[in-house]
Amino acid sequence: MNAERFKAEEKEATLYHSKEPGSPLVILNTYDGDGKDVLEAAEKLGKKDFNLLCVGNLNWDHDMTPWYCPPLSPKEMPCTGGADEYLKLLLDDILPECLKKVDGTPPHISIAGYSLAGLFALYALYRTDVFSRAASMSGSLWFPDFQEYVFSHEMKRKPEKLYLSLGDKEARTRNQYLRAVQENTERIAEHFREAGIDVTFEMNPGNHFRDAALRSAKGILAISYN
Repeated sequence: MNAERFKAEEKEATLYHSKEPGSPLVILNTYDGDGKDVLEAAEKLGKKDFNLLCVGNLNWDHDMTPWYCPPLSPKEMPCTGGADEYLKLLLDDILPECLKKVDGTPPHISIAGYSLAGLFALYALYRTDVFSRAASMSGSLWFPDFQEYVFSHEMKRKPEKLYLSLGDKEARTRNQYLRAVQENTERIAEHFREAGIDVTFEMNPGNHFRDAALRSAKGILAISYN
């Protein structure tokens, strides 16, 4: 793996270079680690060539959420809605630095993420036209009012491809927010299809925490090539 690292403010970015110039670029926001496990999973699945930019050391419940959400349990922190602030940093600082380091011009730039980063990936499509494809793996589409936001707003750019996935046990919970995740995701996927977007929706075995790297790799590969 040909990896190059750089920082923007406190965020830590790792760029895994493609072997061929002019390959697609995928931006993956990560909860933990530098994305190496995702790239390794993609290679086991038969990875084709793409550049992967992984951004970590995120303030997860702030950077990845579009607006306030109360704690899901007494032991958890609230989500504080810093997505727009982080997106500005991503577009103004992180992405331009990445494009300086990439060999050739990517034919398209995609955004991907797992859990809250999957929510952020879709939200970003409504705030910027930079991304032509997106993947939301086990995305937190239970997030309060997000389904309504999708139904009532227009994307800045109609994406060429979208990938959504869930674990088949994720909705099996007593939590009033989390139990809506499958219904919301299915409705959002259908909404996108009705808009004429190429959407892949996939169910995976297990709960939210099973096979995160593998699920992420599957989503990235699904949007990286025609």
